[in-house]
Amino acid sequence: MIDTPYLLFLGDAPDMLAAKVAIGIRDWRPEHAVGQIRLEGCGADLGLADLTLAEAKEAGAKTLVIGVANRGGVISAAWKEVLIAALEMGFDLASGLHNLLRDEGDLVAAAQTHGGTLHDVRVPTVGYPIANGKKRTGKRCLAVGTDCSVGKMYTAMAMERDMAERGMKATFRATGQTGILITGHGVPLDAVIADFMAGSVEYLTPNNEDDHWDLIEGQGSLFHVSYSGVTMALIHGGQPDALILCHEPTREHMRGLPEYTQPSLKTLRDTALPLARISNPACEVVGVSVNTQHMSEEDARAYLSQVETDMDLPATDPYRFGSGKLVDALAAM
Repeated sequence: MIDTPYLLFLGDAPDMLAAKVAIGIRDWRPEHAVGQIRLEGCGADLGLADLTLAEAKEAGAKTLVIGVANRGGVISAAWKEVLIAALEMGFDLASGLHNLLRDEGDLVAAAQTHGGTLHDVRVPTVGYPIANGKKRTGKRCLAVGTDCSVGKMYTAMAMERDMAERGMKATFRATGQTGILITGHGVPLDAVIADFMAGSVEYLTPNNEDDHWDLIEGQGSLFHVSYSGVTMALIHGGQPDALILCHEPTREHMRGLPEYTQPSLKTLRDTALPLARISNPACEVVGVSVNTQHMSEEDARAYLSQVETDMDLPATDPYRFGSGKLVDALAAM
């Protein structure tokens, strides 16, 4: 287990989107976040106290969490001074990057010398099976997006919280580093060998009670040429009974791909649903989740109303306005 509370390291993140790991922890486990530490030129700010390592230690922080999700998932050389200093001061380190802490000789040496622990959460710890496609008991809901980082995890976590308040049986199933750091368990899907990805999702969402919902954290996008593979594994391995379409309407292009524009919600629906029905012919699209964080409340509500008219589906920003409409849709199934 990773010791809490955390000091969230933002490094030289160019913008808030690059700090999505830290943002997720701040939003869903604020009691674990004592503050942030940033390098010069950092373009992200969580609104938490800017602390030195010494100040964070005094505040009780036990683990420095790398809260950045950069393209390629690399540990920057510019971060090393702070990371090594943290180990020298008795912090543990935790990271969800593809570039593993345990593969960095200077970090390993510092951890061994000072008794620190290196936590690489993006490392599979189970020998996952190859998917067999057999029908499982229980119900499953998967968030699929027009792009990466549009709110798929927030949608599932908001629904789990609201379903628990209603007394419904629901479990958030983490499939990425942020969800794993928040909940303490899950499958680091994009680090699983390709042939076993769908099987790992089957493993994550096993047989359950008939009225229990697994709320599966979505990853990537069918329309993102870099990350579509994980989305396909979730669609087939998850065997969802319900799909939630996720969208961020203010983007000018796909994340990291300026030559690609986002598909429409209708295109997402018409692409994702036939694929989902390969493993579960009864799957339905039940709602739309819109990330409206860059819109005024008036514009956001007007946009959601238009989406409901255009798509003939309930639409909400589950973090901003609550996930009630989406939960209602699951309750009606």
